[in-house]
Amino acid sequence: MQDRAISAPIKAEGESARILIAGDHPIFRDGLKRLLEAEPDMQVVGEAGDGASTLQLVRQVKPDLLLFDLAMPDAGLDILRALAATSKLPRTIVLTATMGTRDLLVALKLGVLGIVLKEATTKSLCESIRCVLDYRYALGPEQVGDLVHAMFGSPGEGLVRRNRFHLTHRQLEIVSAIALGETNREVAKHFSISQETVKRHLSNIFDKLGVFSRLELAIFALNHGLIENDGDAGGARESAY
Repeated sequence: MQDRAISAPIKAEGESARILIAGDHPIFRDGLKRLLEAEPDMQVVGEAGDGASTLQLVRQVKPDLLLFDLAMPDAGLDILRALAATSKLPRTIVLTATMGTRDLLVALKLGVLGIVLKEATTKSLCESIRCVLDYRYALGPEQVGDLVHAMFGSPGEGLVRRNRFHLTHRQLEIVSAIALGETNREVAKHFSISQETVKRHLSNIFDKLGVFSRLELAIFALNHGLIENDGDAGGARESAY
């Protein structure tokens, strides 16, 4: 299978997302193409087998979304840098078997919105694609946790907060707990409050920050320095709420 833009009937505008697949294994690309085109709102408009072809096809077909295999020959983060440098990086999901926290941080800074493991289910991949097409992040909870520790260290190391976004101290504590991957039940137990109270706090937090999911909340907290440390949380735990 040659790297190419795919000639296919163009569906009505708004009916399908135009996707470019970049991966060096033809069988992998063909299988992925068949899976995606079984979805009524997705259309594969090109395939690339290396970094140079990816650059060329992104500029040629202008896809809505790029599925990018980080392990391709002559590819990796350098191709994403080249696309970002020319303001040509489309909404992008990185496909990977494994990804170190350092590379993950770099990818996000370059504009990547999604990280999907190659072992992910078709349903999970399609959900991630739709999320990224809506300009939202698609990252797993483990990756969010890794980002928290990479950017801010372990709890107790301290952090200078520049903007509280009108959040109360208890809300900041809950933001931190959610960013670190705690469930509503764990948050409730952590702060000795009911799960219904946690839900009310989360609803108010979402409204104040303009986010719509726990993942978006975690990313917002990372980007804006809202992670509480143990010292901050402990002193006011009894008086908060």
